Amino acid sequence: MKSKKRIVLAYSGGLDTSIILKWLQENYNAEVICYTADIGQEIDKKKIILNAKKLGVKNIIIKDLKDIFIKDYVFPMLRGHAIYEGVYLLGTSIARPLIAKDQIRVAKKYKAYAVSHGSTGKGNDQVRFDLGYHYFGPKIKIIAPWRIWKLKSRTDLITYAKKNKISIPKDKKGAPPFSVDDNLFHTSTEGKVLENPKNSAPELIFQRTVSPEKAPNKPTFVSINFKNGDPMGVNGKKLTPAKLLEKLNQLAGKNGVGRVDLVENRFLGIKSRGVYETPGGTLLIHAHRAIESVTLDKETMHKKENIMPRYAELIYNGYWYSKERFKLQKIIDLKKNKVNGTVKLKLYKGNITIISRQTKSSAYSLKKVSFEENKTFNKSNVEKFINFHKKKLRS
Repeated sequence: MKSKKRIVLAYSGGLDTSIILKWLQENYNAEVICYTADIGQEIDKKKIILNAKKLGVKNIIIKDLKDIFIKDYVFPMLRGHAIYEGVYLLGTSIARPLIAKDQIRVAKKYKAYAVSHGSTGKGNDQVRFDLGYHYFGPKIKIIAPWRIWKLKSRTDLITYAKKNKISIPKDKKGAPPFSVDDNLFHTSTEGKVLENPKNSAPELIFQRTVSPEKAPNKPTFVSINFKNGDPMGVNGKKLTPAKLLEKLNQLAGKNGVGRVDLVENRFLGIKSRGVYETPGGTLLIHAHRAIESVTLDKETMHKKENIMPRYAELIYNGYWYSKERFKLQKIIDLKKNKVNGTVKLKLYKGNITIISRQTKSSAYSLKKVSFEENKTFNKSNVEKFINFHKKKLRS
């Protein structure tokens, strides 16, 4: 007997992907394999397995990718100081390429003819997933239910779930819930009252940061240790990438650090408003800029600064695996071996203050910057320097 075709579904165990699972079973003569990437999001493995088994799934794969996610995706991005439109640290954007890559790995392993995801037809994630799928499995079919099915609203989904005896969480009955995406690097919240930019964000949506008003009245001090451009320890203690970010998330979160309320321009041309929390990542980007300021030369720093907006836009738009992003990453990492040392930060009620930068690098010269007279800097050349640039004013 000929075996069924297979589809690998990016599955969270929640209502939406459970509906997609059932819909795939009804509309495609194929076995559905459920795939979950554990990248540090709030995850209930028992619930994922139970809900998938209720719908007849035999293969349920949950892959721990936390260290790979931070080491091979978040850290390279932080070395580029990537910030989209001045505020967004790209927490959702950077997660999708890894999920797509590993989902294709599973599809190839099980000889699946298609992969599927639950991204909506208006969002950025569908682009990020599809581009990642295409890069690693160009011959594998992509099924995006939100772009092709007849279910048009939350009410339609609830009706479909009831008809197929799919359990509906209490908070998903009636009004639609907030749309939440989280991983070890960040949490984003969109929808409901946030859709109108005149409304302030309710405190109840924040999951990993306390409000600055309720943060401790005493500051917290933390030192971040860097080696070859990447953080490798906190307060002198070496940690794995995932454990390091977990520690910084905890320290920053309790001090109200890492909240952003933004209206962003999506790749598809729609403006959307969301609230993002990136506590540990906010500390890391401040500290990384600080350690580079005393270890890298001016030309290298300014070159990185100039390419950053384009680099951030490529990540946001789903081009992590593009030739252009790879090319920019080489520029970013050209002198990362020089970025070594320790940065000490003070965290207080939502604020970050750089307390000190320590390095063995010779890029910063105490003798040259000293107000005391010394022979390491020839001031007689300054006038020649200025005269040269006077001529360039009119050239």
